[in-house]
Amino acid sequence: MNHAADTSSPTILERVLRLFAPVRHGEGSTVLLMALNVFLLLTAYYIIKPVREALILSEWGAEAKIYASAGQALLLLGVIPLYSRLADRMNVRRLISTVLVFFALCLVAFYLLAMAKVPLGIPFYLWVGIFNMMVVAQFWSFANDYYTEEQGKRLFAIIGFGMSAGAVFGGFITKKLIHPLGLYQLMLLSAALLIVSLFLTVAAANRRKTTGAALPDRLPLEEEKMEGPGGFSLVLKNRYLLLIALMMILANLVNTTGEYILGAKVKDGQEQAVAQVVRTSGMSEIEYAAAVVERQKEVGRGIGGFYAGFFAIVNLVGLLTQLFLVSRIVRWLGVNRALMILPLVATGGYILMALFPVLGVARWAKTAENSTDYSLQNTVRNMLFLPTTRAEKFKAKQAIDAFFVRAGDVMAALLVLGGTTLLGLAPRGFALVNVGIALLWVVLAWFIGRRYLLLSR
Repeated sequence: MNHAADTSSPTILERVLRLFAPVRHGEGSTVLLMALNVFLLLTAYYIIKPVREALILSEWGAEAKIYASAGQALLLLGVIPLYSRLADRMNVRRLISTVLVFFALCLVAFYLLAMAKVPLGIPFYLWVGIFNMMVVAQFWSFANDYYTEEQGKRLFAIIGFGMSAGAVFGGFITKKLIHPLGLYQLMLLSAALLIVSLFLTVAAANRRKTTGAALPDRLPLEEEKMEGPGGFSLVLKNRYLLLIALMMILANLVNTTGEYILGAKVKDGQEQAVAQVVRTSGMSEIEYAAAVVERQKEVGRGIGGFYAGFFAIVNLVGLLTQLFLVSRIVRWLGVNRALMILPLVATGGYILMALFPVLGVARWAKTAENSTDYSLQNTVRNMLFLPTTRAEKFKAKQAIDAFFVRAGDVMAALLVLGGTTLLGLAPRGFALVNVGIALLWVVLAWFIGRRYLLLSR
């Protein structure tokens, strides 16, 4: 954008957006378009997330989810190179269109298979895990390519709010629609939202073309392809990208292990809160079994009630942080220092969990960690790709945001399995382990911040 445009009078929309981020003249409608785009993507995901859970749990049980999560990481070893080959042959607009249409058609195919009574639990669970990672990573690749580094640092907070709001709205609207529509019809609704997202992407690309806002150091979206090394090769050959990939592994390792700590505390708390069933002399075997089942249901309702309140607070704090604080924190501290906030919050939280191993401490420590992760960390993490090349934005980002994130989940599962079965660790022991990992994460974030500053010069 030229300087003359920046000095023009802002529109009403831009004045409203300036309450949350320093939006300049001519940027308001486009950044709102981008925020709406990622809002729809997250809504589409959260619409089918309950469908995924219902199918795999009803057909296979909870244990299958653990194995399926590991299976997603293995599948991504093949999916990421395939995505890189597509990027070699297509320009950005066609690449995004192809991926979104493919996932929309997959949802239609799953719907038809469901109507034919084909069991979908495991394949749909695997597919959703890949879908969620890839479409969100691709959107942020597009946003990184769309904006200059200076614009991204100002405007990504607003786009990130669209992402957070989509997650909240998707969960809300699914709760309202799941009974009148049914599980399988939600697949079609999600597919429709992906097509709308595609139109918004095309509209944003056309707007940059017609306003002359294409970046001077690269060709327009319609012309340039990204021939060259694949996503994994780009990550392994570039120290900056490799450090980001390692950070994602550590971040997910800490977070997933923390979820286990919280879950164990919640279950223990509910087990203690609901009185044990005592079999009296006059109680028959059937009556005793029924009482045990009823107690289990009561424990389950207590756990569900806890998490309903927990997720509501996390989402609310995350939304408010995204809306009012993220842009200001980045402006005051810079991307490099803002990147260190979450690992410092996590370190402090797990120290408190180790010193005071009670549910209340675990709850509020995880509330602080998760809400910071969903808002500030998510936005800053995507800003790290602003000074990278177009191929790195699309190919390497897919590898990092998909495979390396899932690798962190797998490592957390192995840590919990080994810690509980081989070492007999209690939640307090896992909290101490997380302190050590989080401190390593702090150091890694510091090195990434330094390299980011060098690339940004």
